[in-house]
Amino acid sequence: MEIGRSTEMYPPNICGRHCLGPLSFHKGALGTNVCLSLGGRRVERDRETFQNGLTFSSRPIRVQEKIHLRVECCDQHWHGALRLGFTIIPPSSSGPLFPPAMAIPDLTTTYGYWASTVPSSLIMPGAELRFWVTPRGILVYEGPNGLRYKLLKGVDVTRPLWAMIDVYGQTRAVLLLGSEKKGLLKLRIQKSCPVPSPPSVSHEDSCMCVNKGHPCHTPQDYRLSADPITTTQIDPSIDRDFADDCVVCLSARASVVLPCTHRCLCPRCALRVAAEFGNCPLCRQSIRYSDEESG
Repeated sequence: MEIGRSTEMYPPNICGRHCLGPLSFHKGALGTNVCLSLGGRRVERDRETFQNGLTFSSRPIRVQEKIHLRVECCDQHWHGALRLGFTIIPPSSSGPLFPPAMAIPDLTTTYGYWASTVPSSLIMPGAELRFWVTPRGILVYEGPNGLRYKLLKGVDVTRPLWAMIDVYGQTRAVLLLGSEKKGLLKLRIQKSCPVPSPPSVSHEDSCMCVNKGHPCHTPQDYRLSADPITTTQIDPSIDRDFADDCVVCLSARASVVLPCTHRCLCPRCALRVAAEFGNCPLCRQSIRYSDEESG
């Protein structure tokens, strides 16, 4: 099968025109030490290992479609934490030894896979996060604090993309809460199929040994150092990187200043918005000039 060509195309909008389709973990491509529950939306790794927890989305993910996750269980006696990314390789087309033990470096050394680590300090039971890829191929992570970070760049957005979620190290279980994507002019939001409300996170299911200030031993006697959690330095300027993007096409630079003083459109989209809508996409103020003003 040619890379990027797949019969696993975007699902029909079974809940209406603005539905992105159902979203769960891919049942045919799972790490050897994980199990699924809650309709394939919750994945948990065996507590006696730190690896073999690689998972994929059940369907291709659109550019700018934000995947919403919740951390369910943590075991702080392991090094490392959640890894997030995307691939153009359909998970179901891989061989019998797939997936490997880890996303990094087992997959990321091969073209077609992009993944990055999430700092352990941001992964706690109950923490909710989002990640997505931009039209420029930038992998973006939004943490529980609401800040956005650029994890990596260079993702091939010209082909169908499946999300990769490696339930690794301190992250033992995660839950897919759904996804959403803003439509044209950000006036409409598309969402994945609605799902039942998940049960509350039980903090007793996690081993928060570091937070409690005492050592902990895994069955394999893996022990952490005195300062076990290291926050990886990631770029906090992602909001500035996106601030100048046109809010319509999300790719060209916004260079047109509207009468309301908002600079949010590229020249091409400004002509289209003025002709079809007549309002600023941010504040809704009229952007149609009178003959006297334009003359």
